[in-house]
Amino acid sequence: MAHAKTSYVCLSCRASYKQPYDRTRQRACPRCAQPLIHAGSAFAAPRRRDTAAWRTLTVLLNAGVGFHKSCCGGGPGYRPRTLREIRERMTYAQRSGEPIAHALVRRDAG
Repeated sequence: MAHAKTSYVCLSCRASYKQPYDRTRQRACPRCAQPLIHAGSAFAAPRRRDTAAWRTLTVLLNAGVGFHKSCCGGGPGYRPRTLREIRERMTYAQRSGEPIAHALVRRDAG
């Protein structure tokens, strides 16, 4: 039985690719040859021209926040969709001392 596919993202090209997961293999973007970032199996890419959504996604992925399904068949949980939500959660992280990756996935900004 083949493994399920998961999403890999190139932030500079604003492209997403579904490929089988293999933690030992580093994938490269077919357009620019830069390394792809593993986004997770529950990832849905924004439209290429939606620059605000890609900026938000860049912050999330660079902070280590992924889009992985939970063990009970649910989605990845709450993820901020706007730069304003990102700023609110990053401010909360600075004030509270909570790690940025944890603050970014909080439903409320605190």
